[in-house]
Amino acid sequence: MADTTPPNSISVTLKDVAKMIDHSLLHPTMTDADIDAGLEIAKKYGVATACVKPYLISRAKEALAGSDVLVCPVIGFPHGNSTTEVKVFEATRAASEGGKEIDMVINIGKALGGDWEYVADEIKQINEAVVQHGAILKVIFENDYLEERHIIRLCQICSEVGVAFVKTSTGYGFVKQSNGLYTYAGATVPHLKLMRQHSKPEVQVKAAGGVRTLDDVLHVMSLGVTRIGATATVAIMEEAASRGITDEPSRVHFKPMADSSLGGY
Repeated sequence: MADTTPPNSISVTLKDVAKMIDHSLLHPTMTDADIDAGLEIAKKYGVATACVKPYLISRAKEALAGSDVLVCPVIGFPHGNSTTEVKVFEATRAASEGGKEIDMVINIGKALGGDWEYVADEIKQINEAVVQHGAILKVIFENDYLEERHIIRLCQICSEVGVAFVKTSTGYGFVKQSNGLYTYAGATVPHLKLMRQHSKPEVQVKAAGGVRTLDDVLHVMSLGVTRIGATATVAIMEEAASRGITDEPSRVHFKPMADSSLGGY
């Protein structure tokens, strides 16, 4: 029998959309007041996590009390250049203080230089520290700096270690262009497909950087992505409600993204 499923469509509920989102509160200029407002947004919409800087773990826990929104601290953020020992310490503290999902940045220079033993050992040590304290690890590659062969090898390493997620970007991995300006692509369709293809099924994929609209969210869901990092949570959730997405599953059409990029922040 022919497949009659409409193209560019997916069946979702409002909760499905909300639980795709790690609400990002990571910009370096955010004040405590900005953080508090962002935590209220995370709690209001019942997203998966609020993604915060390590010094905000206790504040986030307090603000999110009574909800099922988890606290997701970042470590080695945004450039991944701390020593392994410091990253392990930071991850251990973050998990023991109440971070339930930990997003860490690999040592990008080591990956580009092909020192895979170093990269794998660091990821393994951090994953063990996080899991020991009842949390899970998301490993950030910063794909804008990498070639496909690096991304594939990182997916293989993360699959061998058994981390919970592989993640495209920090949102702050700006690349210098020939005209001297800095820009980045963030999550791209080809990279998301590549990461899903080369990671074990039990390793989830997180798209970060430029996922700004409901259509973006639905498209990455259709690619097998199970989490996004987003600052546009309010716009995404309001659009979901306005398009008739409810607590009951419904099939929703989406406008597919160009293969080159999901766009910038």
